[in-house]
Amino acid sequence: MYRIIGADQKEYGPITADQLRQWITEGRVNPQTKVQVKDGSEWKLLADIPEFAEALKRRVPPVPAAAAAAPPKTSGMAIASLVLGVLGFCGITALIGLVLGIIALVKINRSQGRLAGNGLAIAGICVSGFMLLFSIPFMAGLTLPALARAKSKAQTINCVNNLKQLALAVRIYATDHNDQFPSATNWCDTILSNAGTDKIFKCPADDPGKRCHYAFNARLSGLEEGKFSPDTVMIFECDGGWNVNGGPELALTKPRHGRMFVVALADGSVQKVNESQFKQLRWEP
Repeated sequence: MYRIIGADQKEYGPITADQLRQWITEGRVNPQTKVQVKDGSEWKLLADIPEFAEALKRRVPPVPAAAAAAPPKTSGMAIASLVLGVLGFCGITALIGLVLGIIALVKINRSQGRLAGNGLAIAGICVSGFMLLFSIPFMAGLTLPALARAKSKAQTINCVNNLKQLALAVRIYATDHNDQFPSATNWCDTILSNAGTDKIFKCPADDPGKRCHYAFNARLSGLEEGKFSPDTVMIFECDGGWNVNGGPELALTKPRHGRMFVVALADGSVQKVNESQFKQLRWEP
């Protein structure tokens, strides 16, 4: 009869030799198990007892438990995509979140289980996409008025430059013709060569199909420079037409440039004036 000390350090037995061989076969004992052959005898290792050597050779070693697989790592891109999507009210972060979400989803699907966060990536894509669509009209509402103001300002500057060049062309003509201003009836034709291009006859804020958007003060027709007040209106904005001339009755009823009218005076200067100032301008030489 035999006694053994189990892995729990408890003593079991007595058991027969056949029972001990059965335990060897079942893997309940191993070569390092301590065995007492009879009461009071010395404890030995099972591997040191010859009669069990054959059983130990035939024993099937226990299959070691598979190490627990490490949990997959959650994709940082997927998390970032969702966070940026939630914060994407300004549009830019939503766009970045959408891109990161797509990249994260592709990487997760290719990781063969090493990366987790598929749901986070999909949520990030959806939230970022929604916020991006939501922010487009919001951003447009902010930028379109600013763009409109910038365009209007640029058109005003262009119109002012046109009138400066037209006024200069008139004065060049006068210098070449005994200081006399051109005839009002054909003033556009007369100064065209001095103007250099017919583009300066067109205001960028009006119908591009019209050849000219300015009129000449008919009261200055053929007058000698220096014989009248230099602050007299010379060229002013009108509805359009080539060689248009006349007085304030031809002036615009509604300004093209916000609330401002643009006029060129006889001394070559150009002014932007509001409606009340326009009514006070000098028209008589």
